[in-house]
Amino acid sequence: MFSVNLSVMQWDPAQYLKFADHRFRPAIDLMGRITLESPNVVYDLGAGTGTITGMLASRWQDATVIGVDNSSEMLDEAGKLGTNVEWQVSDLADWIPSHQPDLIYSNAALHWLGDHESLFTQLIGYLRPGGVLAVQMPRNFLAPSHTLIAEAARSGPWRETLEPLLKPNPVEAPEYYIKTLKPYAESLDVWETEYSQLLSGPDPVKEWTKGTWLRPMLAALAQPERDQFEMKYAELVREAYPPLRDGSTVFPFRRLFMIATKK
Repeated sequence: MFSVNLSVMQWDPAQYLKFADHRFRPAIDLMGRITLESPNVVYDLGAGTGTITGMLASRWQDATVIGVDNSSEMLDEAGKLGTNVEWQVSDLADWIPSHQPDLIYSNAALHWLGDHESLFTQLIGYLRPGGVLAVQMPRNFLAPSHTLIAEAARSGPWRETLEPLLKPNPVEAPEYYIKTLKPYAESLDVWETEYSQLLSGPDPVKEWTKGTWLRPMLAALAQPERDQFEMKYAELVREAYPPLRDGSTVFPFRRLFMIATKK
């Protein structure tokens, strides 16, 4: 396992939100499976631009809802929503709740952190008895969209810079999380969904990964190598995900979900 230093990684809210509908759908699906009725304290870890955090606050209007993210750029965008949410800039690797949570919710964030056995054990430990840990993480790191990042990184004069940044698959199989959480869980629901996303626009798969997993690679390069590397990756991924006749592109994307209720 591994972690990325999120505190020094610059996020671009506009780039991330290019595919907002597709990015938010798993978050909404996860929220829909949570059966808590009246939580007092709700944390959203990796709140990003705050859209989902606002939905949490709308669902549980009497709760204290706290959105946590390491990126001040993302939370600046979140603050424009005007929702009844407390925003907290914090590195998730060092995060400790200031109030005992009834719900810890995290959508597409915890895969950036390492040592998931310790991480998930710690998170469920923070909850009050009967509290819920609800997590979604992408699990498509063996798909061409991600493996071709490594191929592109090794295929040019930028190899020496980028190869040390290549990391192993950060998300384990469902059985790993079941084994980790089951000793602490009164009930546990773990499942996967593969979304057949239909994307539009030029080089949409490249643009998708540019908003997340490709960012550390691009940030490590200066011009003109940055653009050259991006063009090489775009070429590879365009071949792997050819557009349909109408110009749209099918981009399958696997997601891992888990909802654990603490004993």
